[in-house]
Amino acid sequence: MRPRSATGRHHRVTDVVLLLAAGIVGGLTGSIAGLASVATYPALLVVGLPPVTANVTNTVALVFNGIGSVWGSRPELAGRRNWIIRVVPCAALGGIAGAALLLSIPPEGFENSVPILLGIAALAIALPRRTNGDQGRHHPNRLLALQAGAVFVVSIYSGYFGAAAGVLLLAVLLNLSDATLATANADKNLTLGVANAVAAVVFAVLAPVQWAAVVPLGAGCLVGSRLGPVVVRHAPATPLRLLIAASGLALAVKLGVDTYG
Repeated sequence: MRPRSATGRHHRVTDVVLLLAAGIVGGLTGSIAGLASVATYPALLVVGLPPVTANVTNTVALVFNGIGSVWGSRPELAGRRNWIIRVVPCAALGGIAGAALLLSIPPEGFENSVPILLGIAALAIALPRRTNGDQGRHHPNRLLALQAGAVFVVSIYSGYFGAAAGVLLLAVLLNLSDATLATANADKNLTLGVANAVAAVVFAVLAPVQWAAVVPLGAGCLVGSRLGPVVVRHAPATPLRLLIAASGLALAVKLGVDTYG
């Protein structure tokens, strides 16, 4: 965080409070809508971290978001052992690939595509659900392969940059299955939690993680993410889905203005 100065102690206390609050908000929105980085990444920039350090520190702190959101999603994940065994390894491989990309090539080119990808995902979530029941019954292996491939691709993005990866994956899972919003959200929490965790391990070894920022941010994420699945489980599905879509679209517009403006 910020270097110490005459007011260094005051800055350090306010930085911790800011990061803790950002973690709670990020954990809550992340476990509901996949928008954790909207709160957490800017907070790391505010306390003085350079962009690359903020990005890798954010990834490590969001491990606690994955722990809390999966913990809260246990009822929806029960009985999905086959899906987990087939799909979760793709998330791990994607997370490793994304971390390797971040450490080897400049992120600007891929970041420029984020507003477009996010806008498409938000619109996909907002559109009326199409029924895939027949496809799932007659071609279950094909549908599972499509889901696994989508998880792998989005997990690469999650390990590389990560902003709103949950919105992208939630849109895909909702449109490649007949799962309820709560179940698709639980699948998203698990797969992106794994992708983020393996990327975090890579960054912990090879990247400039700011551990003093990880502690308060991660603690906040753990608290907020534990509550998110409970909200999804009990809230009306359609209004919540539209709220997630609107949040994602608003973020896409903001990122587009920042990127191309």
